[in-house]
Amino acid sequence: MDKYEVLKVLGEGSFGRALLVQHKLSDQKYAMKEIRLPVSSSDVETSRKEAILLAKMKHPNVVAYKESFEADGHLYIVMEYCDDGDLMQKIKDQRGKLFPEDTILCWFVQMCLGVKHIHDKRVLHRDIKSKNVFLTQNGKVKLGDFGSARLLAHPVSYACTYVGTPYYVPPEIWENMPYNNKSDIWSLGCILYELCTLRHPFQANSWKHLILKVCKGSYNPLPSHYSYELHYLIKQMFKRNPKNRPSATTILARGCLTKLIKNCFPSEVQFQVTEEFKQELKETRKCRGTAIRPKAQAVVFYCRKVQRNLT
Repeated sequence: MDKYEVLKVLGEGSFGRALLVQHKLSDQKYAMKEIRLPVSSSDVETSRKEAILLAKMKHPNVVAYKESFEADGHLYIVMEYCDDGDLMQKIKDQRGKLFPEDTILCWFVQMCLGVKHIHDKRVLHRDIKSKNVFLTQNGKVKLGDFGSARLLAHPVSYACTYVGTPYYVPPEIWENMPYNNKSDIWSLGCILYELCTLRHPFQANSWKHLILKVCKGSYNPLPSHYSYELHYLIKQMFKRNPKNRPSATTILARGCLTKLIKNCFPSEVQFQVTEEFKQELKETRKCRGTAIRPKAQAVVFYCRKVQRNLT
């Protein structure tokens, strides 16, 4: 901690604190996450995983990792500081005035590029929400807070442990099903809906009724002035069956977004998205008719068995 001066507390949570710090030699400002290390050595390893995963991510739409260290019973993770706050605060600041569609799509494309990057590295974020999407004053959007993230052993692996924020949790998790990167797509759809309406897509007076709404996939339509593309995109991202949801690559290949990428992003981004969409199409066609379902069903059975043992 000697290298940094604490300027202010950015936020506090169950994990510890988020601090705005300044490097004493360079005067550069950073966000620093201060995490209380648990007593158990296995729990300590779990706490360290966030820093390990974040260090693997190098993308303009993912919060950049600088370093991490331990001192006085705490783990400190030093990251890029996003000087325009988070998306949740932006939504609150609107006070009921809807965002223009161009602004929504510009932010959404950048979120998708960040999500695509982590999914390409077989990482599930597992807590995508507007509070974990950060902005800079030069217009960049960055995905952050990898405290709940999980690295999958294989591209078609599934996870079983529940994590996430209830408003953004997909039906397969509430139904105790195994889940993969399509759960992040549902959460991303929740943010897109929030940007269009300034409210959560699934709201209720109790958690029980919220879960029922999510599992039914029932939400109010977007305001009518938004384009058909936006309405359709949200409908696709809220498919109850995760297999029917688009991947981040497929979303980025949609007409309205490819046009935006072409006009607003470097040519290497355009080329990468196009080539990877072609590759994904090939792999999808190759996988049709192969027997992956029994394997997925076996994982479902295993997860339910574990749940029975715990209750």
